[in-house]
Amino acid sequence: MSWGIELWDQYENLSIHTNKGIEFLDKYGNFIRDRLAIESEYAAKLRRLVKNYQPKKKEEEDNEFSSWQAFRNVLKEIGDLAGQREVVAESLQLQIIQAVTLLSKTLREERKKCLNDGTTLQQNLNYQLGALERAKRNYEKAYRDSEKAIESYKKADMDFNLSRAEVERHKNVMTQKIQQSDDAKNEYANQLQKTNNLQQQHYNVMLPAVFNRLQELDEKRTRGIREFIVGAAKVESEVAPIIAICMQGIVKAGESINEKEDSFKVIERYQSGFTPPIDIPFEDLSKQDHDTSQDSHYSNMQSNHLTMKGTMSANKLKKRVGIFNIFGSNKNSLTADGQKEDFSDLPPNQRRKKLQAKIAELQQKISQETAARDGLMKMKVVYEANSSLGNPMTVEGQLNESEHKLEKLKIDLKKYQGYLEKANQVPMANNSPQANRNTFQNGHRTSRHSNGSTEDNNDEGDDQPDDAGSLSRSDSEDNVAQIQNGHNNNNNGSSASPESGLGTSHTSLPGSGQGSANENAIGEDAYFETEIEALQPLGTCRALYPFEATSEGSIPMNEGEELQVIEIDQGDGWTRVRRMNGSNGWDEGFVPTSYIESSRHCKKRSLLQSFKKQLQVVN
Repeated sequence: MSWGIELWDQYENLSIHTNKGIEFLDKYGNFIRDRLAIESEYAAKLRRLVKNYQPKKKEEEDNEFSSWQAFRNVLKEIGDLAGQREVVAESLQLQIIQAVTLLSKTLREERKKCLNDGTTLQQNLNYQLGALERAKRNYEKAYRDSEKAIESYKKADMDFNLSRAEVERHKNVMTQKIQQSDDAKNEYANQLQKTNNLQQQHYNVMLPAVFNRLQELDEKRTRGIREFIVGAAKVESEVAPIIAICMQGIVKAGESINEKEDSFKVIERYQSGFTPPIDIPFEDLSKQDHDTSQDSHYSNMQSNHLTMKGTMSANKLKKRVGIFNIFGSNKNSLTADGQKEDFSDLPPNQRRKKLQAKIAELQQKISQETAARDGLMKMKVVYEANSSLGNPMTVEGQLNESEHKLEKLKIDLKKYQGYLEKANQVPMANNSPQANRNTFQNGHRTSRHSNGSTEDNNDEGDDQPDDAGSLSRSDSEDNVAQIQNGHNNNNNGSSASPESGLGTSHTSLPGSGQGSANENAIGEDAYFETEIEALQPLGTCRALYPFEATSEGSIPMNEGEELQVIEIDQGDGWTRVRRMNGSNGWDEGFVPTSYIESSRHCKKRSLLQSFKKQLQVVN
């Protein structure tokens, strides 16, 4: 079927139809552009979603759980899915949008040319029809004039009154008019023949050629839309296998979640190594004083929280930078996550795991550094054998630096192996918070001292009244500052430790037997210009498990040993205590709060002191 034959008289309609077709093509192009924008926006939002839900650095320790690992894999697959949507958007832009734009431009230009050619043909036909109409009118006029001239001549010839010359004139006019009529007739016939020929050529050849070109143009547009729709579907189908793989990855990530394994990892992470509490013994109130009953009641409540402080969740507790802001070296012994260097603030089981992980990390670093050193040594040998390859001295500095790093790593490895060896020597079963309760014999508390002997103690420190006058916190700060500056020496001093910030360990306070010897050593004029009294105890506490003083400021204690509390925990996990040291006077220092069990009377005294300080600030 040809438009030139079937639609020879539908020039205007074909012009409108082709224009609408090109507008529809542009409409489809706009549709693809909007879809491309949606694909790009979707991909960008998926990227942003993945970025927003990436595990934070503080959540890295939770990545060992299968559910967290599965979620990370899901985020990875979603990121790949976003990449495929970006591929779809890019393919639509390159393969569809550009092709639609180019085709639309080409079709508009071709249509314009076809319409111009059709207009020219129509104008030529109209001009010829006009010429034919004019020739016809001239012929009609000449024919009427000739008829009038013939009629006039006949009348003149019949009129005998007219002269011969007048009759001859009418005859000449008639002959002239007849000639003009014949000429007009011939012109009309000629124009008619030309018009018919042009009209036949116009409607049978030239205009159908223009219509056929418009038909080809419209078919080209239609074929283009078909190819664009199929092409867009192919773009989608090309990424469909990869998207299916992403979906399979998400399903695989979900199926990889193992609730039993996660439960086991929770046990591995938070297991303290302590044994469950034993039965609470019956306390006969008739055989013990009132303060002892209060102490026992408070210890039962406090022990429920010791296990929590000893687990890994204790890392969330805020570390005190320095007690009274005078122990600036406290931060040096803490790791990046706020724990101690030897992880002694953790329970035994968690401490072993941390030390083993640290040792494995150091061994890996040593292996890497050893390989790097061996490579440098080989390079140095090659340079010494052939100086054209390089200067051996350039490797010497790197080799020395590598040796220093390796030596430091080995020292750290040996240190942590020593920590692990000490940690392995502590039995977990004996470190239960409830396993070392005080036993009462005849109404007295029995506590075990460092020499292993037992001693009856009536908690004399608890019997002191609340307002008996312990030193204020400012006095305590001055006292500790003087102890740190070396005004109070002892036999067990060691280097400054970042663990608690205290400058000396096993410190003997003035007023004891050892204190008199210290007065002679440091000079009486320099130290005793003002009288310094010992801090009044806030109460008593009992050691739940043994503790070894590994750094400055801390003192060792044995399981079951009873100590005097002179400063409560300020939030950093350490409590300041004091013990009688026989001939050496008093030993004073810090012990882990989770390793002791404080009396209720001690807690009451500390709260009263805090309340008094607040009243002083208000006044």
